[in-house]
Amino acid sequence: MSNTIIEITDLCRRFGKHTALNQVNLRIQQGTVLGLVGENGAGKTTLIKHMLGLFKAQSGFVRVFGMNPIQHPKEVLSRIGFLSEDRDMPEWMTIKQYMTYTQAFYPTWDTACANSLISQFSLDTSQKIKNLSRGQRAKTGLLLALAYKPDLLLFDEPSSGLDPVVRRDILGAIVRTIAEEGRTVVLSSHLLDEVERVADTICMIHQGRVILRNPMEQIRSSFHKFTLILDAPTETRPTLPGMLTCEGGPMEWSMVCKQDISSIKQSAQGLNAQIVDLASPTLDDIFVAQVKGQGENTEPRT
Repeated sequence: MSNTIIEITDLCRRFGKHTALNQVNLRIQQGTVLGLVGENGAGKTTLIKHMLGLFKAQSGFVRVFGMNPIQHPKEVLSRIGFLSEDRDMPEWMTIKQYMTYTQAFYPTWDTACANSLISQFSLDTSQKIKNLSRGQRAKTGLLLALAYKPDLLLFDEPSSGLDPVVRRDILGAIVRTIAEEGRTVVLSSHLLDEVERVADTICMIHQGRVILRNPMEQIRSSFHKFTLILDAPTETRPTLPGMLTCEGGPMEWSMVCKQDISSIKQSAQGLNAQIVDLASPTLDDIFVAQVKGQGENTEPRT
């Protein structure tokens, strides 16, 4: 039995003249926590909507749990927990009524888990949804997504527009769920520092194309950020192996490179240059560098 939870092959999607997804290939294994990152409008939400069966592939195909979510919506959606920034809920219900309504659809509903989250989020279940703050709505949505123990969790910008305290609470609940249950998770966000705390695999999307897809540890070991100090000023930008960005001058240049560090140091010696402030770049640094650099228009290999 395959442990591939999501399989996407050559997926394309256009809205009029706009290409939202361009030849996207993605395979997500059971137990993976995938960080789906990119700027607003990159195609993240469109991709998730294909996973949910809300959009039909115009070309290519999508399989979730080995099934086409368009053709098998009940079988697929019954195993997915979903939370988006929209948080569309029945305004006239109380939290308790909404929980009871949702529970009726899911025989795997875990009352102990639900009660724990209610306590953790300090939710008053007698409150009507129409009276909830934006943060309380987000917490209620997360409660409902987690309480029936789905096999796959899809989070589309779950903390967008929320204050730092609420974001911390929501991310903490997601982290604990991942650690305790070993779920398969897709977390889409433009807040890359949050993704970096949670994900073990990263998929970067830019203008509808996948520009980087690798395990987090591999990404951290492959990219290097440093300052290159030359022995003489130059207006010509120096070049090193795997260089994605280079800014500054005339004697000090800030760089991000995707290359073995020994090759970088050897090339720097050939330029009579010195590398200082060597560090691992943040995920945000890597995304900006990847967009600006060589990988911008290249679909990576799996």
